[in-house]
Amino acid sequence: MEFGFTLKPEHEIERHLAMTRRAEQAGFDYGWVFDSHVLWREPYPLLTLMANATTSLRLGTCVTNPATREPTVTASALATLQEISGGRMDLGIGRGDSARRVLGKAPTSMAMLEEAALVIRDLAEGRRVEYEGSWLQFDWAPAHDLPLWMAGYGPKAMELAGRIADGIMIQLADPDLVRFFVAQVHDAARAAGRDPSEIRVMAAAPAHVGDRETCRERTRWFPALVSNHVVDLVNRYPPDQLPASLTGYVRDREGYDYLHHAEVGSSNAAFVGDEITDRFCVLGSAADHVQRLRELADAGVTQFNLYLMNGDEETMVDVYGRDVIPGLAAATRTGRTAR
Repeated sequence: MEFGFTLKPEHEIERHLAMTRRAEQAGFDYGWVFDSHVLWREPYPLLTLMANATTSLRLGTCVTNPATREPTVTASALATLQEISGGRMDLGIGRGDSARRVLGKAPTSMAMLEEAALVIRDLAEGRRVEYEGSWLQFDWAPAHDLPLWMAGYGPKAMELAGRIADGIMIQLADPDLVRFFVAQVHDAARAAGRDPSEIRVMAAAPAHVGDRETCRERTRWFPALVSNHVVDLVNRYPPDQLPASLTGYVRDREGYDYLHHAEVGSSNAAFVGDEITDRFCVLGSAADHVQRLRELADAGVTQFNLYLMNGDEETMVDVYGRDVIPGLAAATRTGRTAR
């Protein structure tokens, strides 16, 4: 399993870069940045600085969208970052949540997402594409692949990812739900004549090491964040197409304040109980983390993306580098989970 981390771009620049360097030294493989330009700092200058501050980390958006970011501009930015980073960029893209909703706008359509994702990847990789009636090409684009990661939960998102994406981003650390989504992606890949094993699977979620109660209070914001997508799914799909283990907890949800998005202690999480927090996040001792990561790997996960925004961020990076990443590697080699 590979390891990534995601930073919410709320920190002073030097701390943001220090955490990036620290994570690379700790053994992380990917560095991702949220893209919600009203709530937090602009991600593309940060990605530029992160590229210059590192040598091996792959870097990308977790996630951008095709509405607040015009696709040809995104393609140009990523192609330029490929030059700066030596080909270490990935594209993470979805329909848009906080970046759109904080503007009073809904997420985009799946059709718009598909068109934009293909245009961005093709342009950034130097291919000629037709977009909105014009033929376009970046003659200057460097010869680097731009892996395409699709974010989503619903059946249409899973079908799209299986058909066109290099990877799927699932914002959950519940092995049973991940297994449910991965099966849909693999079915879609086979239907499209693709090899399902070539599609990478990311589980993205907060992880916190410590006593269970502290861990829960630091991460309870995450199921509240996920609930925005779940409510959207409930409004779009019949109940038999969605697992109750995903949708049941939103019954008592009363609303969501995007000005307190992904925030520890936010009142947005008042309706979130312990059981759902335990399922959606990775909590407890380092051994508990290793155990959950083994279960996620068994469910098909190839990258765990640690949402590094629960407080004590530097400590979590160090614990993962010292105990969790090598602990998982050792458990995988021996075929068992260390206790």
